[in-house]
Amino acid sequence: MTQLIRHPALSSCVLSIAGSDSGGCAGVAADLKTLAAFGVHGLVAITAVTAQTTREVRAIRPLPAAHVEAQIRAAFADFHIGAIKIGMLGT
Repeated sequence: MTQLIRHPALSSCVLSIAGSDSGGCAGVAADLKTLAAFGVHGLVAITAVTAQTTREVRAIRPLPAAHVEAQIRAAFADFHIGAIKIGMLGT
């Protein structure tokens, strides 16, 4: 039986614009897990890097707006984005 493999650029993707979570329970880490569970290819644009546990956020380092914009432009240049999910913006 031949299996059809779809390239992410040719199918609909979701772009998550959000912060990272060093614990993997929130932000883009959680978004990617959720999207994968639904069989959707997830893309990310990181807005801030955090140091956090399941109980507290210990530090936040926002990324420069130009860097966030560059990530978003790169995603749109290479993939068909069907939806955007916005989370933590950092500032």
